[in-house]
Amino acid sequence: MTIFIAADHRGFELKNKLIEYLQEKNIRVEDMGNYQYDPLDDYPDFAKKVAQAVLQNPKDFLGIVICGSGVGVSITVNRFKGIRCALGFSCDQVKHAKENDHINVLALASDYLKNDNDENGKSLELAKKLVDTFIETQPKMEEKYLRRIKKIDEEE
Repeated sequence: MTIFIAADHRGFELKNKLIEYLQEKNIRVEDMGNYQYDPLDDYPDFAKKVAQAVLQNPKDFLGIVICGSGVGVSITVNRFKGIRCALGFSCDQVKHAKENDHINVLALASDYLKNDNDENGKSLELAKKLVDTFIETQPKMEEKYLRRIKKIDEEE
């Protein structure tokens, strides 16, 4: 498995921490940018690189895209046929999206990954849990799920 990850300036710090976390777990991770903090960068530039990379081998490649809200990167990658991206906000929701909707890209909202009781240290821990859930969950292969994915990919 290879995970391609990218972020704009709002997700830059979280991206770098997640890269370290994934490497510590001996997961192959490829940084698709931005490679330096640039407050004027544009999230579509990096999200597109992740989508294109995942599509090279969708059975073995996954993607993670990060921006402030998670919405912009999600919209960007979902424009690519064969990419199914969900904005992750809870482990149960990410598990459902991977099992039932066969997501291959996870979008994270760096500005909103906070627990109500702790503004500082919890966002990274929540992001790690979301990523772990995304990686560890297997898609359901029953006919109804495969049929739905096929219908999505038939749309232009």
